[in-house]
Amino acid sequence: MTKQQLFEQIRKKQSFLCVGLDTDIKKIPEHLLEAEDPLYEFNKAIIDATAPYCVAYKPNLAFYESEGVKGWMAFEKTIAYIRQRHPEQFVIADAKRGDIGNTGEMYARTFFDQVRLDAVTVAPYMGEDSVKPFLLYPERWVILLALTSNKGSHDFQLTEDGNGERLFEKVLRVSRQWATDEQMMYVVGATQGKLFEDVRKIVPDHFLLVPGVGAQGGSLEEVCRYGMNRQCGLLVNSSRGIIYADGSEDFAYTAAQEARKLQQEMRVMLDGFL
Repeated sequence: MTKQQLFEQIRKKQSFLCVGLDTDIKKIPEHLLEAEDPLYEFNKAIIDATAPYCVAYKPNLAFYESEGVKGWMAFEKTIAYIRQRHPEQFVIADAKRGDIGNTGEMYARTFFDQVRLDAVTVAPYMGEDSVKPFLLYPERWVILLALTSNKGSHDFQLTEDGNGERLFEKVLRVSRQWATDEQMMYVVGATQGKLFEDVRKIVPDHFLLVPGVGAQGGSLEEVCRYGMNRQCGLLVNSSRGIIYADGSEDFAYTAAQEARKLQQEMRVMLDGFL
């Protein structure tokens, strides 16, 4: 999916919501545990319920890999289901991969050749040659970790060098040379607030994947005030606040209502910024 196609979906749905499919076998409704593939059945219901209100889905690989082969099969089936039933959706593997040489090439082949995802999250710590294998696929995206939403992000990401440049700023500045805003996005956590201004000084036109709204306490209004650009430039992710809003048999209906609430807030934000 191209940047323009993504923006067109945002305008069409008046939403920049990404639903995180952090599907934990220990948290899904009990009645689904009797199914042959509980993770997949849960995901199908969530996807069908929330698709009108979002433009992207982000399965977190840890939740599938923890279940071994069955979990990976549920992940692949989930992607195939989105492609078949909701092909307009932008699909991200939240995998946080990043390794050099043949290993990086194999990761890229897994997510772009085999599973045929739109994007994958990548860690930048090992530098350019750990990111380049993912950039060899036209119309596929690297989403580079830059300034994350967790408390520990301050341990390294805000440290300054001798010139006063913070590490996340160096990641943004250097990585701009590896790919354009047509193929690279950045993870910037919603909990970082006004620091979005500093991010936008370096990457004004790139899309940002923004976790941390909802359960982690990030403010959608702050994210939009400091982070939105002329093409929206945001994919705001919500996981637990949507998919685990209800543990009963009505879980999908409740998830749809929570997604709709966020979409309505986003519609107002889009009207005010674009």
